[in-house]
Formats: sequence, C-alpha cells, structure tokens
Amino acid sequence: MHSILVVDDDELVRRTIRHVLQRAGFETIGAAGGAEALRIAREEALSVALVDYRMPGMDGLSLLARLRDVQPSMVRLLVSGALDVDVMVDAVNRGEVARIIQKPVHPKDLVATVREAIETAERAGLRWQRARDTAHQEQGRALDALIARGGISLGLQPITRANDRRTVAFEALLRCDCPTLTGPEQVLAAAEAHDAVHALGRAVAHAAAEWLSKVPAPIQLFLNLHPDELTDAEALMIRMGPLRAHARRVVLEITERSSLIGRPGWAASVGRLREAGFRIAVDDLGAGASSLAALADIDPDIVKLDMSLTRDLDREPRKQRLVDLLCRFASTTGAQVVAEGIETQEEAQTATGLGVDLLQGWYLGRAETDPGRVLRYAMAEELPFSARRAASGMRTKALRLVPADDEAETG
Repeated sequence: MHSILVVDDDELVRRTIRHVLQRAGFETIGAAGGAEALRIAREEALSVALVDYRMPGMDGLSLLARLRDVQPSMVRLLVSGALDVDVMVDAVNRGEVARIIQKPVHPKDLVATVREAIETAERAGLRWQRARDTAHQEQGRALDALIARGGISLGLQPITRANDRRTVAFEALLRCDCPTLTGPEQVLAAAEAHDAVHALGRAVAHAAAEWLSKVPAPIQLFLNLHPDELTDAEALMIRMGPLRAHARRVVLEITERSSLIGRPGWAASVGRLREAGFRIAVDDLGAGASSLAALADIDPDIVKLDMSLTRDLDREPRKQRLVDLLCRFASTTGAQVVAEGIETQEEAQTATGLGVDLLQGWYLGRAETDPGRVLRYAMAEELPFSARRAASGMRTKALRLVPADDEAETG
C-alpha cells in the first residue's frame, strides 16, 4: 500500500485531505510544517509527498527540494491556491515537483491526480529498471568478450630508488581495449558486478608474465590483487601459475578497494603466496583506518604511501611528520616504503629526505605500454633529466629492493 505524506500548516485542510486519501485506500501521515515532514521522511518509507505551497518557516518548494534529497524516488506534489507560473515551471523543470494541484480541488480530482502521478512514476521506474538490467547484461558481455579475446593489457610505470633515481621496479597498471569499458575503474567495477574478479585476475597474471619475460632481471614487477582473490588460497595459487617461475621478482599489492576484515581465507592466501616466493605490499597506506589495520595484520614487506600523503609534501609540515613516522615504523619491521604520486622535484626530494626508499609518479615516469620505452626505463636511458640531476649527490639510505647480483635470476 502506498503511503502519502500530507504537509499543510492548516490542520483542518490537512485532516480533510488525509480523510479523502484514506477513503481511496491510501495510508497517510500528516505534518504541520517542514521540520516535522523532514523528520518523518527520514524515518518512514513514503510513496508521495503532498505539500502546501504557502507555509510559515519553510515554503512548499523548499521543502520538496529537501525531501528529494532524503527520498529521491518519492513522488512530489505541490498544492497551491495562487500560482506563480514562472516559479512553478522552474520547479517542475528542475525535477522538484511532479505535479502541481491548484486549490480548490474536488476530492475525486485529488485522488485521480495522486493515482496518475504514482502510476507515471512506477512506469518510469520500470523503464529505468529495464534499462539498468539491459546495461548490466551488456556490461557483462563486454567484459567476457574483452577477457576472451585477450584485450586485457598492462601499462608499466617505473618505480625508482630514492637515492639515485635508478629504475628498480615497475607497477603494472590495468589497461584495456574496449569501446564500452573505457578505463581500469570500469573494468574492475564490471568484474565485481559480474563475479568475474578471478577471471580478470587470471588474465592479468598472464599479461604480467609476458612482461616479466621482456623486462630484464632483477627488475621487479608490482601487481595489484583484489581482496576477493584472497578468499580461496588454492584457487589463487592456480591463477598465479603463470607467475610462479618469476615469483622472486613479483610484489603483490593488496589494494584498499575494500577491507580484508571478515573475508575468510585471506591469511592462508598471503601465507601461501609468501611460501611461493612472492612478496607482499600494502597499498594506499594513510588513506584510511583500513589500510593501517592491514599494515598491522599483514606485516607487509613493502608499504606504499597513498598519494594524499605525498601531494604537496614539501609544503605541508604535518604530512612530513606523518611520513617520517611511517618510515620509522616501517624501518623497525624491515619493510620498505614507496611514495606514490610524486609529481614534482620538491616532493621527490622531501620524500627522500624523510626516509622513503622508493619513488613512483609522473615526475619519474608515466605508465608505458610500448616495450621499447619500458626497456629504456629499465636500462636507465630515459629518466627525466631533472630527476637525474635532483638525485645526484643525494645522501640518504635506500634499502635494497632487488636481489644482489649473485642472487639475481639468470633466465
């Protein structure tokens, strides 16, 4: 049964309207003004708001605009004895009002108008639902086709040592060739919506293995893991199959798209990955309490500072103190620190001086999909001149990311 909120400061009018609507089979709730109406809307599910235009304190149009924010799907009807045409037309055009009812109104006309407004809204809702279902199905088909034809690829962004700006690793960033799923976020959202995170993970693992066969050892590859991939250790190790031969060169980032808390099996998965030789990084450290909790629970080998901490780091003493604290904490656990989102020489120098081990960001290099350009980064032939110059003479610690020469892979 539809529930209708009737708002009018005149008690007699309010009671009369409620009586008419109740006789027509509707449930009604009355409110004498805007504040009471908003309170009711926050507590009750409503189909319709029938609001008088002229009320003290908050007029009907202002109230309907606020009710739209509280319950967007509610049908909003305005009742008025004197119409200001320009104001009313503007309100309808902005979507604040579905219908305008002019006083006096015959009870039959009132009921008919309310029913018509509800039916119109329901038809629109069905059309919207059908359109959403169709879009959902098309999204799933596009994702399946993208994975099936090998349209998932990776762009590699250099990660450099802070003290000399030499490229020692790359982060593999998702790329795709699809006219409808136009970016990484859309691909990830589609995978989550269609229970295809594991299938996407397999495709990414194959693409990463192909890159590792091209990039010379001991340069390493950082690769993101979705938390959903950590719920089944056995299935995860199968998906990681293409990377097992390169495990010592792979750092798996546990992203903060959602928390690990309450996800069964994640600890076993992390343990199996470490046993296989992979190293673990916690991404987006400093972005929220969940990343700090992950730092405590996972005991990562590497922590990546969120770019919200590194942006304007050279100009914000509070951020500097926090980065210094995180670097000191990481040092006590043996973890290395990567500063993401470095875009200026000043940010790079400040992060280095605070004890960050590795730098990543547009200042050091953007993600590349061309193997030739990636290899030039790997061979230190294409570091930005400003980055090389800024790094020269820098005297700061930088822990060893890659194996020593005698430990490096030969294949």
